Amino acid sequence: MRNLKDRTKQFAIDCWKFCAELPHSREYNAYVNQLIRSSSSVGANYRAAQRAKSDADFINKLKIVEEEADESMYFLELLKAVVENNKEKAQELHSECNEIISIVVASINTTRKKIKK
Repeated sequence: MRNLKDRTKQFAIDCWKFCAELPHSREYNAYVNQLIRSSSSVGANYRAAQRAKSDADFINKLKIVEEEADESMYFLELLKAVVENNKEKAQELHSECNEIISIVVASINTTRKKIKK
């Protein structure tokens, strides 16, 4: 099983490749730009969380990862609703993003429990 650092990086790459296949228009570009930004931010912020200075800092950085992943899911949902082709790829990316969020939330909860002890 790949580690989350690799998964978040691959998620950004896969979103970029998906977006590269979409039509170029003002309407698509608005969603594409947002998806590329938020999906790449997932991995970048996860890497930052790995360098956290404390458990509280780690949680704060993971909350950013959670927010950016949720935003990515939103734009994937919008694109799934409007794309003619590649709906399957959008669904695959959406599922991967949902798994990433689940892992991140579990890490946040585990760290919070650790802090309370």
